[in-house]
Amino acid sequence: MHYNKSRYSSFMKPLFGLVDLSIIVAVVFLFQLNLANVYLFVGYLSLLWIIISFKNNFYEVQRHTRIIQIIPLLIRQILFFALIMYTYIGLFKQPNISRLGLANYLIAVFVLISVVKILTFILLKRYRSVLRGNTRNVIVIGKNEKTRQLIQIFNNRLDFGYKFIKQFDTNKDEFSLKECFNYIIDNNIDEIYFSIAELSNQQINRLIDFADNNLRELKFIPDNKDIFTKKLKYEYYDYIPILSLRAIPLQESLNKFVKRLFDIIFSSFIIVFVLSWLTPILAILIKLESKGPVFFKQSRNGFNYEEFDCYKFRSMTPNKNAHLHQATRGDQRITKIGQFIRKTSIDELPQFFNVLFGDMSVVGPRPHMVSHTNMFAQKVDKFMVRHFVKPGITGLAQISGFRGEIEVDKDIINRVKYDIFYIENWSLLLDLKITLQTFLNALKGEEKAY
Repeated sequence: MHYNKSRYSSFMKPLFGLVDLSIIVAVVFLFQLNLANVYLFVGYLSLLWIIISFKNNFYEVQRHTRIIQIIPLLIRQILFFALIMYTYIGLFKQPNISRLGLANYLIAVFVLISVVKILTFILLKRYRSVLRGNTRNVIVIGKNEKTRQLIQIFNNRLDFGYKFIKQFDTNKDEFSLKECFNYIIDNNIDEIYFSIAELSNQQINRLIDFADNNLRELKFIPDNKDIFTKKLKYEYYDYIPILSLRAIPLQESLNKFVKRLFDIIFSSFIIVFVLSWLTPILAILIKLESKGPVFFKQSRNGFNYEEFDCYKFRSMTPNKNAHLHQATRGDQRITKIGQFIRKTSIDELPQFFNVLFGDMSVVGPRPHMVSHTNMFAQKVDKFMVRHFVKPGITGLAQISGFRGEIEVDKDIINRVKYDIFYIENWSLLLDLKITLQTFLNALKGEEKAY
């Protein structure tokens, strides 16, 4: 039994907590709050700050955490903090406390703690990438595409602070776990990453026992057919552990309400301030160039695979193949005004009515023609997962370069990959980021927007 003596970052989270508590206490004396007992107030706030921090996992920010994940943490923390702060008035019967003073105090605490948290997050990343401090020595057991990608991340993302030391190829005849164990001990390895697909159950159990007995962190690289991630949800039914294949944030009532509220507000804004004047102009231009309706209606599959009518500005001459064949580069069916509105994605704007009616969302997996959906459902593994949420006008796959025509199988496989990641990792901030990036892409134009 050989213990790893370098318990990295063990004092970091308590230190950050002390800094935040210092801010909570110090800022009290900057405002006129009319407190009957200032020590009771700061003691109450400090104790409950610690409790809600544990419940909110406020200090569980990992080296691989993205900054977009920190912002929701800050917002949730300060909302709970505001609730317990104003509860103090009734709980301790303090009617004379200044409500305006409390509001100013809350804003000051939020700003200072946010600045400190984001600044320390950025400085730690710089410390790891530039000075190579706060690093963890890692090895990888297994050799396949997933392990190759992981090693590439270790070598390229220096800000994560992982120092890749060695890879063990399980396919070689001379491979042995005992050799791995000796190497881990001799080279002070902190974390062990291994591919589940390349070890037997007996080998995995030996590896788990070794990691437990030697205080090494053991992390699994799942066998997921190269393209899909499985975000497992761990629950207990009494004392029986249960794993769910994936947790979908948008199945929670609060998240569903927040997303629907965003959809209604955003779609209403576009309809009132953009479509109200743009539609008559485009209607005239579309009608002048070719006969046919201004709007194009097409059946597509949405939430729970149900069909709905998806609306667009008509960009092609009326044809029988519109519901069967996707637009291709140099498609002769596309009109001149159609080329412009497709290039700028203006043709998609009527779908904000679909959003307002509840058939679609502003952000989500892009819906396909029914004929294509049926084909992809049989051809592409996990394709149907996209229908766990409402389809969107734009999505993570679209801003990541996978929009428009499906030219090769890789196009739809990668689109599904990004859609599943979005479904499993939804947040309002992610929706805002995708919406903003879609707008910027529309301004500069996209290669596959034809």
